[in-house]
Amino acid sequence: MGYVLTDHDPDYVVLGETRTYSFEALTKAIRLINAGARFICTNPDETGPSAEGPLPATGSVAALITKATGKDPYFAGKPNPLMMRTGLNAIGAHSETSAMIGDRMDTDVLAGLEAGMQTFLVLTGLTTVADIDRYPFGPSHVVESIADLVDLVELPDQADQPTAGHRD
Repeated sequence: MGYVLTDHDPDYVVLGETRTYSFEALTKAIRLINAGARFICTNPDETGPSAEGPLPATGSVAALITKATGKDPYFAGKPNPLMMRTGLNAIGAHSETSAMIGDRMDTDVLAGLEAGMQTFLVLTGLTTVADIDRYPFGPSHVVESIADLVDLVELPDQADQPTAGHRD
């Protein structure tokens, strides 16, 4: 793609999701950004779910870096409308016939709304019904689980499906 991973005078520092952030890597990121690298981040999620309860996610780590550098990141992922349009184009879909399903109001639902899609908030993540009123926007639908959406999926007609066979 024309990009080279380097620790020497990079154009960008890219922060993504992981569960193994190291103090050394954070320090290196801060120093590179302070030296002029642009700060890119995959998503602004402050927390993520785990079996033990919420854990810090990319947005929290980005906030730490922002506090140390004074530089805000550019968020390339949800809710960035460019990401949604690029994704729809890549699969040949249109926002009128697509839906965004997610468990977060601030990224998933917002991304779907800004892309012009119906949105389904599933309550299996960190967002609760009580949280919905905290936002100036709302999902098109609220469901307990993604399992509640299975019957809504439209499969292509069988006539449109390729069949296995051989040539005579």
